[in-house]
Amino acid sequence: MKTISSLILFVFSCLLTALVAAADAYQAPRTEWGKPDLQGVWNFSSNVPMQRPTQYGERQFLTDQEIADVLARRAEADANSDSALPIPGVDESYNDFWIENAGIGDTLRTSHIIYPTDGRLPDLVEGAVTQFGNSGSTAINGPEDRGLSERCLVGFNAGPPFVPSLYNNNVQIFQNEDHVVLMTEMIHDARIVPVFDSNDARPMLDEKLRLWSGDSRGHWDGDTLVVVTNNFNGQTRSFRGAGTSLGKVLTERLTRVGPYTVDYEFSIDDPVTYSDKITAIVSMTKVAGLLYEYACHEGNYGMENILRGARVQEALAEEATN
Repeated sequence: MKTISSLILFVFSCLLTALVAAADAYQAPRTEWGKPDLQGVWNFSSNVPMQRPTQYGERQFLTDQEIADVLARRAEADANSDSALPIPGVDESYNDFWIENAGIGDTLRTSHIIYPTDGRLPDLVEGAVTQFGNSGSTAINGPEDRGLSERCLVGFNAGPPFVPSLYNNNVQIFQNEDHVVLMTEMIHDARIVPVFDSNDARPMLDEKLRLWSGDSRGHWDGDTLVVVTNNFNGQTRSFRGAGTSLGKVLTERLTRVGPYTVDYEFSIDDPVTYSDKITAIVSMTKVAGLLYEYACHEGNYGMENILRGARVQEALAEEATN
């Protein structure tokens, strides 16, 4: 058994070395105007934690032995699940069938966050707003009280930035010579990014003009598409349940590093919320398929039933007091 495990580890190490060498030598296909072609549907699912477990310190990648241990645990879990398939209960919001966290192409990192160097979120600035959940109140006086995702205004993983979540971790990229469109499946939002020369001096939007997804401007840095976004409207969180996004500047970098892989790196600079910048890397994998509309709120009886139920509860409470 030990010999077999050593052989598996050796083969995996050789494969990893070959993949790294291939990535270093990779040349992205070009558009007809000479820029790297990023077009297509990309999936950013991941089972890598956003923050690094403290036992890894400042180490960004798992060792070969740790990778082998992960693969062994997954194989054991798969074998057990095949022999005893769980039956989901009606009281569960989602079961494993719907959860998308396969971690395609990105199983080696100890965390998505690479800065701060410990892979952990920096401290919050004193007085920073914190609110976890789906970006909004959960009161039941009217539909405006519900969270943004529930109201289909902003998808929970639609970004910006794009952060792996439970499901629908898909983005489609369109390009022409002076624009890039980033269209997410969740809520079906399309962010249109004008692409300028890096020395272009045209000003950003007036700071009084604020948008849900901010004002994005792009430029090419070699083979990397850089997108800088500010002018967020302050009605979404800055990052990970903290802040209001009002003072946030987001920088995204998309680099095609293989025929089926784009490295998506984002940095958040929000001195009103966090004491330091945050930089993370998420691997995106090309999908051999189409992006279909997530038809949010078509036939959505949930909102109506929540509000109707709340009115019934209020009426019953009033009857009990009379």
